[in-house]
Amino acid sequence: MIERGRRSRPFYVPVSTEVAVFEAAYRQGLSILLKGPTGCGKTRFVEAMAHDLDRPLITVSCHDDLTTADLVGRYLLRGGETEWVDGPLTRAVREGAICYLDEVVEARQDTTVVLHPLADHRRRLPIERLGVTVDAAAGFGLVVSYNPGYQSVLKDLKDSTRQRMVAIEFGYPAAHVEEGIVVAEAGVSAVYAADLVRLAQAIRRLETGGLREVASTRVLIAAARLTTEGLSPRVAARAAIAGPLTDDPVVSRGLVEMIDIYLPEFLA
Repeated sequence: MIERGRRSRPFYVPVSTEVAVFEAAYRQGLSILLKGPTGCGKTRFVEAMAHDLDRPLITVSCHDDLTTADLVGRYLLRGGETEWVDGPLTRAVREGAICYLDEVVEARQDTTVVLHPLADHRRRLPIERLGVTVDAAAGFGLVVSYNPGYQSVLKDLKDSTRQRMVAIEFGYPAAHVEEGIVVAEAGVSAVYAADLVRLAQAIRRLETGGLREVASTRVLIAAARLTTEGLSPRVAARAAIAGPLTDDPVVSRGLVEMIDIYLPEFLA
């Protein structure tokens, strides 16, 4: 996905020094590793930084089947002729865009090795099939993200990759900040946003193996937005929070009970 020419800045509220670290690393040509749980704002942060730095943003959602060719490019047959088509990473290198690899450890490990000459002082992308090496254009930036708590031992970044990057740690924001985010993103009242955040904090304190993830800021926004369509807070939370977080019927019942405790049946 390529994003260009945004008219307004994506909504993002800084919670620590992440903006200063990102901008300093970008100016120095250093690659950036964003670490944090799902739904805590990593992607929105990159979008905001690309806007502030006035750079196009190319986003790649990584997955198990992502190959080096998917990133770098491949020959394709078009109109009876074979021609080379750049992949998203190559386009970013040539155009001086920011390339964001979301959940990079989901890609095959042999795929991430191609990042090494880009992520260190060389800032070059070897394209073996073309027999060329492309120097990164001015403005190019490499940003990757992953969720350390979710990954298994078999799915982790190589140390050789990590040490080529500047790491920025993300977590869920303080309560008052998270409440403000929910209000701004969903257009709901501060009172209801505070209720949602208190619910999320209670879920995050749970210690159970039945939860796939804890309640993220993202699911709170989704629940809040459902209420703007007329759903009650409890119905919205069951659909946007409890449902996505677990398939375990016992844990699900526990989450529904928490929802009924923390959220009103109807908005005032």
